[in-house]
Amino acid sequence: MWTAITTTLSILGALGVFLYGMKVMSEGIQKVAGDSMRKALATMTKNRFSAVFTGFFTTCLVQSSSASTVLVVSFVNAGLLTLVESVGVIMGANLGTTITAWLVAFIPKFKIVTIALPMIGIGLPLFFTCKNRWRSFGETLIGFGLLFIGLSLLKDQVPTASDITGGAADTVKYWITFIQESQYFSTILFLIAGIILTLVVQSSSAAMAITIACAWNGWLGTDPEMVFVSCAAIVLGENIGTTVTAWLASLSANVNAKRAARAHFLFNVIGTLWAIILIVPLTSLIWNSLHIFPEWMIEIKTKKADGGIPPELIKVAFAVAIFHTTFNLTNILLLLPFTKKIASIVEKWVKDKPEGEDAPTIQYISQNLVDLGELNIVEADSALKTFSSHCIKMFDGYVDVFDHPEQDMSSLVSKLKRMEDEADVMMHDITNYLVRCSSHEISTEHAEKITGMLRITAELEECSDAIYRLVKLAERKYTAGRQFSSEQTANVKLFTAHIGEFLKFTADNILTPSDETTVATFDAKAAEMRNAFNKAAMKRMKDGKVKLEMININTNNELRGIANQLTHINKTSTEIAD
Repeated sequence: MWTAITTTLSILGALGVFLYGMKVMSEGIQKVAGDSMRKALATMTKNRFSAVFTGFFTTCLVQSSSASTVLVVSFVNAGLLTLVESVGVIMGANLGTTITAWLVAFIPKFKIVTIALPMIGIGLPLFFTCKNRWRSFGETLIGFGLLFIGLSLLKDQVPTASDITGGAADTVKYWITFIQESQYFSTILFLIAGIILTLVVQSSSAAMAITIACAWNGWLGTDPEMVFVSCAAIVLGENIGTTVTAWLASLSANVNAKRAARAHFLFNVIGTLWAIILIVPLTSLIWNSLHIFPEWMIEIKTKKADGGIPPELIKVAFAVAIFHTTFNLTNILLLLPFTKKIASIVEKWVKDKPEGEDAPTIQYISQNLVDLGELNIVEADSALKTFSSHCIKMFDGYVDVFDHPEQDMSSLVSKLKRMEDEADVMMHDITNYLVRCSSHEISTEHAEKITGMLRITAELEECSDAIYRLVKLAERKYTAGRQFSSEQTANVKLFTAHIGEFLKFTADNILTPSDETTVATFDAKAAEMRNAFNKAAMKRMKDGKVKLEMININTNNELRGIANQLTHINKTSTEIAD
């Protein structure tokens, strides 16, 4: 009993080292290459072939198809990727995750300490003594080292089936043998086992490592070819199980992000269906073709007495790596011409929401071990741009209310009130989102960017409040039956036209460097207008229309306030973009 407990804990510990190493490595790579990855995903996906390559390269870097597909969902949610482009990236991500099988296959060929420990030895001083990019590079090396050590530990900690006796072990061996003898039925059961395993560990890479470790240690039988077929079926199940992470990530996202997650699921399921049907000839072809590879790639001089892998099972890992790569590459070649069709299917699967139902919101979508602390900032970038556009729509609504004093604009005023409420929600969501991003290990540059984005969020929310106060001033004038003179109306229209231009300039340049001279000119002209128009209003007060002139003065002050906020936004954008 005690032996079983310690063995289970040892396996979990090895799995923990592997998953933690993957997490540390992924976060380090995001800090080192996050900007490049964002640019690649946003710009190198315009045709289906470059999209596949981008997905493959990204997944090779972060060593997790789940992380890549969650990232894709995030980019689609932010509007940086179209649905068709996302399908290509997802295809490439599936191919990129096959690297894990090759790593596992080659782990026993050398002493892991000869690679892992030196990597950690190089990374540790960089992590503690350097700053910014070099510190992140050290973190990446430490993560790689832990990942290799975790793989090695996992291989060693899974007990050999022949060494374990007792009721539970014998029952497992009996059922596995029984299942394997039932041909296609066994394939389905092992497929389901792969799905469940991936759902439990939340990582197809970890599930792959566990599968091969069990195969090496005889838990799937001793006939190498039959073990290979069982592993292939489990791998196909892992291919479906890994889609769940992106599916969960899309639950709080917009319609297009949900479609991207469904496209990932559909692509993997279609591939699994044809692979299950052809699994016997496909695995037989791969197994019989192993002889064409150099012996050093497959065979390992090892003795079981020394804790090595049985010679008859050592080929399984290499065969699984070939199968995984062949399956994903073939699936891409078969379905790549049909990316638009896949997009069309998921568009019918996930229908558009009625207009106005999909309220502006932003959700932190990282799931458990798949953390995109660095890359998640792209969602906030998009949300701020949406927020600035929201302010422009509100301001256009105010201008419409002001320009039609003779009409009943109560419905538009009510709509503008709802928009002001939405602005409050957007500020709350973006602020919470940025705080969540900053709570993770991120680079100094991104920490400074998040601070600036928080300031911009607050300024945009204040803009929306000021616009709604302008609406209430116009409504108060209308309700009291007061009319501006032609001079007052002309001055306000001149001022609103200037602020409208400033709003559009800010929206076009948000989070990018703004021309300081242009910003200063906008701000100075707004100050000049406010001073001149307020002086004119003060002079007109002598005519006795004090309340009307106070509305005019308050209107000028609110417009000047908006110009102040826009100036701060532009300055902050320039600071964090440099």
